[in-house]
Amino acid sequence: MIALMPSRPAHRAAHSRRAYRILPTLAAMAALLSVDLPDAAAVPPLGVTAEAGSDAAANRVGALFAGGLDGGHFCTAAVVRSADRNVIATAAHCLDHPDTTVFAPGYRDGTAPYGLWKLTGTYVAPSWTDGQDPDDDVAFATVAPADGGARRIEDAVGGFPVVTEQPADVTVAIIGYPSTDETPLRCANTTSLFSDTQRRIDCPDLSGGTSGSPWLADGALAGVLGGYEAGGTVPEVSYSAVMGDQALELYREAAVSAG
Repeated sequence: MIALMPSRPAHRAAHSRRAYRILPTLAAMAALLSVDLPDAAAVPPLGVTAEAGSDAAANRVGALFAGGLDGGHFCTAAVVRSADRNVIATAAHCLDHPDTTVFAPGYRDGTAPYGLWKLTGTYVAPSWTDGQDPDDDVAFATVAPADGGARRIEDAVGGFPVVTEQPADVTVAIIGYPSTDETPLRCANTTSLFSDTQRRIDCPDLSGGTSGSPWLADGALAGVLGGYEAGGTVPEVSYSAVMGDQALELYREAAVSAG
């Protein structure tokens, strides 16, 4: 396992500028190597979808809205660790309109307990921008308080490490927001490789709006819901592009950006 620091789609809609920055020093990267597991909580059996509890992991996951809370949420994203403590991960097809998209971590029942965050930069693979390659349906974005404040999102809710090179049958937990629900759902199950570049999971009820949901392996982000069929055409089966070198490079760029 490598652990490094660094539309509005229905289920599962990305043209973006990219910026390149020098990679952080080894010392800075080392600070983000360890996996910060959320507090233990009762969770449903494998393959069962239920409402996610309000714990540390769920608070790092949020809904993406069109303009504000009254605009409706259409995708999911999660906070990941970064040098400037301001990076989220989602599916590339969720970033069609970055200028009007806002992120609400820990969103529940019409409230945003950690505020709304605007996107200040997006990091999408050229193969997605040019041809929407499902193998690159992974993206990162930097965020800042929508109210113009100077807070850092990772200081508010923490962040997930990012990992690659997971086994074919790794077990992951998914936390995401169906567009018709006002609370997040959680499901964990063992995955399988649909292809060399796509991972599959059987979890019911992950319907429209769950695109971009983090796939968490032992508390670290190992993928996002998206990829093949934009994440899947039925709510019982979902997909994620395998996190590879391209996704890792995007993460590095976002993680050391000035935001």
